[in-house]
Amino acid sequence: MRAAGWSALAAATLLAGCTVGPDYVRPAAEVPAQFKEASGWKPAQPSDAQPRGKWWEAFGDEQLDALMGEVAVGNQNLAQAAAQYRQARALVQAARAGYWPGVSADASVRRSQSPSGFSSQRGNFIQSSRAPVTNYSASLDATWEIDLWGRVRRTVEADVAGAQASAADLEALRLSIQAELAQNYFQLRALDAQKQLFDDTLAAYQRSLELTRNQYAAGVAAKVDVIQAQTQLKNTQAQAFDVDVQRAQLEHAIALLAGKPASGFSLAPAPLSAVPPEVPPGLPSSLLERRPDIAAAERRVAAANAQIGVAKAAYYPSLTLSATGGYQSSSVADWLTAPARFWSVGPALAQPLFDAGLRRAQTAQAVAAYDADVAAYRQTVLTGFKEVEDGLAALRILEQEAEVQKQAVQDARQSAALTVNQYKAGLVSYLNVVTVQAVALATERSAVDVRNRQLAAAVQLIKALGGGWDAAGLPQAGEIARGEAYPREDKVQVR
Repeated sequence: MRAAGWSALAAATLLAGCTVGPDYVRPAAEVPAQFKEASGWKPAQPSDAQPRGKWWEAFGDEQLDALMGEVAVGNQNLAQAAAQYRQARALVQAARAGYWPGVSADASVRRSQSPSGFSSQRGNFIQSSRAPVTNYSASLDATWEIDLWGRVRRTVEADVAGAQASAADLEALRLSIQAELAQNYFQLRALDAQKQLFDDTLAAYQRSLELTRNQYAAGVAAKVDVIQAQTQLKNTQAQAFDVDVQRAQLEHAIALLAGKPASGFSLAPAPLSAVPPEVPPGLPSSLLERRPDIAAAERRVAAANAQIGVAKAAYYPSLTLSATGGYQSSSVADWLTAPARFWSVGPALAQPLFDAGLRRAQTAQAVAAYDADVAAYRQTVLTGFKEVEDGLAALRILEQEAEVQKQAVQDARQSAALTVNQYKAGLVSYLNVVTVQAVALATERSAVDVRNRQLAAAVQLIKALGGGWDAAGLPQAGEIARGEAYPREDKVQVR
């Protein structure tokens, strides 16, 4: 028996290299030669201006830098995603346990009584029994299912890819939260700029109201001019309150991203001083490695591919080696002695003969899941290119709009000043003043809005390009198996 067991083990070792199922090859995805909206970009352009790990520092705002640090520590969605990665890592460690035998120990003391036979007395059968017996037993059991066809190896491969996908999901969420924070912050600063604009405008409108009142008292202006000036002042004050509401809500949103109660969080007003940085897009092919959502989708394809091998391994027989050894006696004194020793060892081969199409259906399901993940990967790649093109187009067009809007602001200010002088000279009615001042205010607010949209577009483009992340930073199989923390500071990848 022992020789047979060792022979089976040797045969299993020879066959252990067999792994059924397709080996993984990254699915092809259509990649353009260059970005359509990156006019003037040359392939030889240096990438020194490429967003780095802390991409938000390119905007030069210390308050934003501090808020990003708070998000990294306090955001609960990030904490949840990190915990989900640890779960995926634990699945890998659990799957790797299938490489090794399972060993269990058993010790028991049982007292039992059983019948020994029947005897006859006066024509009746009476059952007689033995005296109660106490059995003492201690044993070690070992069971090992040889991974002949790579079922365990494919399972580990799938779980490793799943853990890497979970790590990429964590990075994609981190980048999304950072981008959302930056956009909310810049919008809040744009509202601060609008609030300052309203304050300056209201002060000018108050002076205009005093002017009309004085002219009305002198009999130069009509009562309607005073009413129009008052209406303009109150209407602008009401618009300023709308800005306060929006700012408060953005402040609360930033508090949530930072993982802090909105009740105890506040940001002092500050000017909108950030300038959109230059963001070269690089080669389109590099986008496949620079976006964490694309990396996550690709890793899910790898996991689905490995699951095909797991399903196909079910077609083949399973070989299990088992061994048991220990001591068993009805006497404590003789329990752990040589005569009470027992053992057994041997292989077991099992092959399902009929399953009503179960394995075929499971294999078809695995193949369909792989095809679905390939389609999702290619769609994610297409979405990535679309978002980069959107960002490039937005920055290019908004830059042109900002120049036009800047000239419009200058013209509106000049028109307002000239019209006020004409009113003071009695050449036009106050309705003309109200009209040009309303246009001037709207024009200045539009200029602030364009500036905010430029910043938002720059953030969106950096996010679309991956924010300086690189797929080489994903944890490797060995690191996952060892349970190393992720991400590590020394593994932050920058381009």
